[in-house]
Amino acid sequence: MPYRSLGRTSGQLSEPSFGIATAPQQVSYDDVLRVWREADTIPHIEHAWLFDHLMPIGGDPDGPIFEGWTLLSALAAQTGRLRLGLLVTSNRFRPPAMLAKIATTVDIVSGGRLDFGIGAGSRPSHPLARREYAAHGLPYDDFAYSVGNLAEACTVIRRLWTEDKPFDFDGSYVHLTGAFGNPKPVQRPHPPIVIGGRATATLRVVAEHADVWNIPGGDIEDVVARSARLDRLCAEIGRDPASITRSIHLPVSYDHPATTRAAIAEATGAGFGHVVLGLPSPYPQGVARWVADEIIGQPA
Repeated sequence: MPYRSLGRTSGQLSEPSFGIATAPQQVSYDDVLRVWREADTIPHIEHAWLFDHLMPIGGDPDGPIFEGWTLLSALAAQTGRLRLGLLVTSNRFRPPAMLAKIATTVDIVSGGRLDFGIGAGSRPSHPLARREYAAHGLPYDDFAYSVGNLAEACTVIRRLWTEDKPFDFDGSYVHLTGAFGNPKPVQRPHPPIVIGGRATATLRVVAEHADVWNIPGGDIEDVVARSARLDRLCAEIGRDPASITRSIHLPVSYDHPATTRAAIAEATGAGFGHVVLGLPSPYPQGVARWVADEIIGQPA
C-alpha cells in the first residue's frame, strides 16, 4: 500500500495526506498541465486527481471537457512525483477488462503512481451527469444493477492485474472468456483501489474491495455516520476497518481560505486522513503554491 500510514486508531491520525483535484471541464489542456506541473514540485501536495465525465456537469453545458483517462495518461507522462487518479471512474463507461488495460497503461506510464479510482456511475438525480450516457450511446441501468456490476468489475480487474494465466468469468453482470492482462501494473500486487460513494450498497463494495474510500464533504455529520456504517460493514465480513483509508473531497475557496481550513480540520478530526482539495476554475497563476501556503500550511 503506497500511502504513508495514517495511524487510524479510534479516530487518532498522524499527519494527513493532501492532494488537489482539477475537474477537466471549462478549461484547456494547458490550464490543467500548468497546475499539475507546479504541484509536482511541491512536497506538501502528494496526489492529484481528475474526474470522469463526458459532458460538463458545471458551467456552460456545451463547454469543453476532456476524457479523464486519456488526459490522466498525458499528465502522468508530464509529472514525476505526484500520485494520480480519477475521482472516480464511472464503471458504466467502459467494460471492466478494457478499464483494467487502460489503468495498467497509466500505471506503467507514471512509473507506478496510479491510484485506481472507481465508482458505480452517476446517479439519475444529477441531470447534467445523466445526459452524457444517452449522448454517447451508453446504457444507463438502475442503481442496483450498477452496484452489482461494480462489485464484479473490481473482482475481474484485480484478477487481470494479478493472475498469471488466462481465465473465464461468468458472473451476473460480467462475462469473459480467456481474459488475461499482460503487461501487469508496476505496483504489486496492484494499484490501490479507491472507491467513491455514499450509499450503503456501495459501502458494501468498499468493505470488500477498497484500499481507500472517498466521499464528498459538506455535511460532516452525514460523512461521519457513513464512515461508521462502513466500519460495521467491514466487521460483518471480518475486515479490519482501519485497513481502509478514509478520503474526503473538499472544495477550495480562493476568497475565504479560512473556510476551507476549517472544513479540513473538521474532516481530519473525524478520521479522514486523505484530503482532496477541489480547485475551482479558472486556476489562478501559482495556485498550487497558494494551496500549499494558505490552505495546507496554515492552522485552521
